[in-house]
Amino acid sequence: MEVSFTNRKLADTLSSEKQRVRTYGPEAANKIRLRLAQLGSASDLETMRTLPGRCHELHGNRKGHLAIDLVGGLRLILRPTSDPPPAKADGGLNWKQVDAITITEVTDYHGD
Repeated sequence: MEVSFTNRKLADTLSSEKQRVRTYGPEAANKIRLRLAQLGSASDLETMRTLPGRCHELHGNRKGHLAIDLVGGLRLILRPTSDPPPAKADGGLNWKQVDAITITEVTDYHGD
């Protein structure tokens, strides 16, 4: 799957082991590295449903985004790159047709 980032700063932070550890701590930095590798080697987003990390769609003000569990409440937030994203007949996201995603942030949104 093609993985891109919303901005250069996020790409630089998540691509550098040193920056990941400095920003998120060693445990989260390792999970981020693992999740990015999983996303990069997956053929489509549907594959992420079979892996640990609970990739799930978000709702409310985060509708259209997905989250993958990292450590504690920390999540890797992403969205399908295509606009509009591929949809099933019922209007839901067609995970099987998502082959490009954009990482938007790493956050604990539970306090929002």
